[in-house]
Amino acid sequence: MKISYDPTYNIAYIHLREKGTDIETIRITDEMNIDLSPDGKVYGIELLNANEQLDIMEQLKFTFINEKNNTQIDLPVSV
Repeated sequence: MKISYDPTYNIAYIHLREKGTDIETIRITDEMNIDLSPDGKVYGIELLNANEQLDIMEQLKFTFINEKNNTQIDLPVSV
């Protein structure tokens, strides 16, 4: 998984797998699109107005939590 952020356009993309061919983009809301393969696998999630949705500039970190063992890793975000 990879997360990219473009501060110029304030768009974040959560890459769940490498994009293949024949990807269909489904508009969920005015601020979210999901890319799907023909068999229904999610390739990625695009967040428009990402700064507000993810609090990237406020938090300056991403927090990853393993729900099974309740461990947490905080990764800083450089701006």
